[in-house]
Amino acid sequence: MSDHTTVPPGGGSASPSYGIETSQSSSFELPPDVVEYRDLARRIVREEMLPLEQEFLASTGHAYGLKEVLSLKAVFSQAVVDRLVKISRDTGFWYLLVPESHGGSGLSMLARVAVMEEFMYTAVPFPFANVPNILYHCKGEQADKYLTPVIEGHKTTSFAQTEPNAGSDPGGMMQTRAVRDGSDWVLNGTKMWISMAAESDFLLVQAVTDSTKRQRGGITMFLVDRDNPGLKVEQPGIRTWLGPRAAQYIVHFDDCRVSDAAVLGEVGKGFTLGQTWLTIHDRLMRGPYALGKMQRALDMCVDYAKQRVTFGKPISERQAVQWKLVDMYVDIQALRALVYENAARADRGQDVRNEAAMVKLCASDWGTRTLDHAIQIHGAMGESLELPLTLFYRYVRNTQIGGGTSEIQRHLIARKLLS
Repeated sequence: MSDHTTVPPGGGSASPSYGIETSQSSSFELPPDVVEYRDLARRIVREEMLPLEQEFLASTGHAYGLKEVLSLKAVFSQAVVDRLVKISRDTGFWYLLVPESHGGSGLSMLARVAVMEEFMYTAVPFPFANVPNILYHCKGEQADKYLTPVIEGHKTTSFAQTEPNAGSDPGGMMQTRAVRDGSDWVLNGTKMWISMAAESDFLLVQAVTDSTKRQRGGITMFLVDRDNPGLKVEQPGIRTWLGPRAAQYIVHFDDCRVSDAAVLGEVGKGFTLGQTWLTIHDRLMRGPYALGKMQRALDMCVDYAKQRVTFGKPISERQAVQWKLVDMYVDIQALRALVYENAARADRGQDVRNEAAMVKLCASDWGTRTLDHAIQIHGAMGESLELPLTLFYRYVRNTQIGGGTSEIQRHLIARKLLS
């Protein structure tokens, strides 16, 4: 373990259970150290974060796509934010997704997904170093200027790939260009649906540097400072149904000049970097992102169905409700098994691009179905903004589009099957 990490205490009382007794079971036993981390995360959620949820849901400050610490600062007092950050750092969870080589916890991918599922159980975001995995390709002064400040929470970044006409096919349709001019590069083009562009200190920008090669060696990744005079973020942002304020933006590059030192990785290898980010950060991790919300929805439904009485008996005795609960439970168990298996494969160094597409597809589709059932079971209360269900639904429903649509995931899986 690195110096940053405090190993969770062993022994003590059993971790709190919730919902169906077998809700966290799987076809195999998680390693004891993973169970300790998972259970510690579970206690933090129930003791520190769930009590804050009503205030969070009532606020208009949070936004979809806004980084965890910024989202907390937009809602809570500095004292509350400081407390959660201290908990995160003291337990080592702040460095959960940071590689050991950069001061991280050294936890396996299996441990990471098990822990992240717990933190996704509540609408209140848990603060941690949310570092795009491709940023670890920083070299020399890049690491000091960009990587280290993001790890330590002093800077934030955005990933800028999507364009107005290049969403599902960025490699073939990307129009943003970067042209050499002496020792500099000059970027021109427009990006769209860029989460947190206005709030970020710098952007990870993909641009075409060789139109004949495109995704096969002709797209480069650049580190572009937010205050670069050639970069303009349209204000206000794009308003969507995902939250009370906008955090997705249109970004224009107008003769945006950067030096050679702004190239992340190698010239022409930017599309590969982008796919690396999508595989782990945006596809495989969609599994625990959905699972936490699905498990919370099921737990709420089980409790509510036992208490809600219609026509003289609890709705838990109605077959229509029972079958919805069963469908939710089966989806959760199947998705958790899929996530665990492919996280373990990633730990073994296997190529999990196709499997990550499967995880994202199932998490998106099954998660949306589960949250829809939960809202229906709760009836009018399910639509209340005092409950997290509608927010969870919107967030999970978005994953059928963001990061590559469900149709694109099916295309990727079919291509693998038929290759």
